Amino acid sequence: MAETTVAEVLAELAALEDPKARAVNEKHGDDHGVNLSKLRAVAKRLKTQHELACQLWKTDDTAARLLATLICRPKAFERDELDAMVGEARTPKVHDWLVNYVVKKNPHAEGLRQAWSADPDPVVASAGWALTTERVTKRPEGLDLAGLLDVIEAQMKDAPERLQWAMNHCLAQIGIEHPDHRARAIDIGERLKVLEDYPTPPNCTSPFAPTWITEMVRRRDEK
Repeated sequence: MAETTVAEVLAELAALEDPKARAVNEKHGDDHGVNLSKLRAVAKRLKTQHELACQLWKTDDTAARLLATLICRPKAFERDELDAMVGEARTPKVHDWLVNYVVKKNPHAEGLRQAWSADPDPVVASAGWALTTERVTKRPEGLDLAGLLDVIEAQMKDAPERLQWAMNHCLAQIGIEHPDHRARAIDIGERLKVLEDYPTPPNCTSPFAPTWITEMVRRRDEK
């Protein structure tokens, strides 16, 4: 079977372009018009093709880069490759998928977490905080949770939006997952008031950390 070429994939993605999808995506800072369910269907058909994924990433096309995160082999990337890619991920969705579908599965994730969390670029730092949140939730051993709360308390209020969201998520997960730190996490959220007035649709949980923590703990207790 002939290998799929970058040109063929780009042509297929262009054919999936939907003005309505683009309008919705652009509201969230993403410059593409491909329905994500259709994009995932393309990835499912292509299966894992790491070389093709690397070539798609180099196109700088948002839909192509999203597809690349789905068909790559996450463990195949070297640390310096991922370090470059997180700086190149211009749009929020590419950034999120790169961190969640690729970096989290890579053996260099912990080293990158530590390096990125202290990066002066707030978007790169937000990737580091996303990796920290993953550890808070799944592998908290060795983390200084009190120290993380110190940093969040000192920096979250004035952090740029993407970094603020990532810190707020970490704050919420510390409160949800770690009862010994719950009261302090809620107190920090109440004093900083970050995302307190964020418009939340009915039947959705507010991203305001005290509300988020309280609701998730309540749901667990009801089970």
